[in-house]
Amino acid sequence: MKYICEVCGWEYDEDQGYPEGGIAPGTKWENLPADFECPLCMVRKELFYKSGE
Repeated sequence: MKYICEVCGWEYDEDQGYPEGGIAPGTKWENLPADFECPLCMVRKELFYKSGE
């Protein structure tokens, strides 16, 4: 599943994770830290939406 930042369009792909940010591949969205922020524009997790793909 992918989640997209409403502000800048950065995508979090659960299959890929975000290794640069210390998040392992396969990490589910609900298991991300509560303080997770978009690495590009720094908005909070609440401003992401689930991709329809």
